[in-house]
Amino acid sequence: MSIEVLPSHEALDGLDWNKGDGLLPVVVQDADTLTVLMLGYANAESLALTLATGYMTFYSRSKQRLWTKGESSGNVLAVVAVRIDCDNDTLLVSARPAGPTCHTGSESCFAQAPGNFLGRLDALVLQREQQRPAGSYTTTLFEGGTRRIAQKVGEEGVETALAGVVQDDAALLGESADLLFHLIVLLRARGLSLDDAVQVLATRHAR
Repeated sequence: MSIEVLPSHEALDGLDWNKGDGLLPVVVQDADTLTVLMLGYANAESLALTLATGYMTFYSRSKQRLWTKGESSGNVLAVVAVRIDCDNDTLLVSARPAGPTCHTGSESCFAQAPGNFLGRLDALVLQREQQRPAGSYTTTLFEGGTRRIAQKVGEEGVETALAGVVQDDAALLGESADLLFHLIVLLRARGLSLDDAVQVLATRHAR
């Protein structure tokens, strides 16, 4: 499991462990929905273990030992990227949770944490594509094939355009939602994600 370290793996050597008596705060964020999941602490050993295994390991201040998230519950955090802040004393970890992050059974330890619903929807569509549950409309779309999904995107695109010209705001929003959903399904049918399309936009914006 490859973990991206930003700005670079070499930057890990410049982490300021002294400021926190050998510990760094670690903010964990869902890689897909961008929801802040939890705050923990890492020492040099737990960070090294995280990078080696691909699963988030903290240093528990209460237990005074290393603690891999999900070691008892199974709700591990598969790490995608580690980002270092401007002062080299805090880490932002992007991860994909295997289940609820909070011990209360909630998605996040922050009850009101904002997130990206489109990212959550994209992850759900991927799950549908992989599992194909019976009775699911999304399953029906995938089993119809890419050509049929593309046709649906075309239909929804036309309906959205028409709503923009001759219908009210509620109709336009409804058709726009349908278009976004079917576009996500089309991307997943081609092995792509919504984030891949967003990255193209970001690259164009940077120019």
